[in-house]
Amino acid sequence: MNRPDVTIMAINGKSPRIDDTAFIAPGCRIIGDVEIGPDVSIWYNCVIRADVNTITIGARSNVQDGSVIHCDSPKPAQPAGWPTIIGEDVLIGHMAMIHGCTIERGGFVGLGAIVMNGVVIGEQAMVGAGAMVTENKRIGPRELWVGRPAKLVRELPDAALADMAEGIDHYVENGRAHAAAIAEHMQNTR
Repeated sequence: MNRPDVTIMAINGKSPRIDDTAFIAPGCRIIGDVEIGPDVSIWYNCVIRADVNTITIGARSNVQDGSVIHCDSPKPAQPAGWPTIIGEDVLIGHMAMIHGCTIERGGFVGLGAIVMNGVVIGEQAMVGAGAMVTENKRIGPRELWVGRPAKLVRELPDAALADMAEGIDHYVENGRAHAAAIAEHMQNTR
C-alpha cells in the first residue's frame, strides 16, 4: 500500500505488521515490533516505536495527531518489560504519551494525557485531557480519572459511553476519507 511520507522500519529483526485497511497518515514513524489491526487510524505525525518490546493496536482504534507510543525493555524486577497493548475501539487524543501500558477495549485517553508503565485502563474507562497516570495504576471499567497525578473522579454515564462509540465510528470513516484525499492529492501532483 502506498503511504507517502510514512516511515515503516524494522529494527532488531522485527518489522511492523499493518493491516491493509489501516489508515496511516503522512508524517508517521512506525518502528519495530508493532502490530496495527483492521480499520485503525494513526493520524499525522505520530511516532510508534517498538524497539525494546512490543506494541499492539486493536481493530478500529485511533491514535490522533502528534501522539507518541513506546514500550519499555525487560528489567530484573520486570522480566517481561512493559509492552504497550491497545485494545479494540480505543480513542487516543492528540499529543498523548502512551508508554508501556494496557488500554482495554473502548478505553479513552484525552488530549495531551500521559499514561506510564504498568498502567491498566479498564474497558470503557476514560483518562481526561492533560492527565498523568503514574506507574502501575489500575483504572476500573467506566471510571473517569483526571489530574496530575490522575485520580478517580466518578463512573462514566451511559451518555459518555455513547459519545465514545460515535467517536470510534467517526474516526474509521474519517480515516477512509483522508486516505482517499491523500491518494487524490498524490495523483494530482504527479
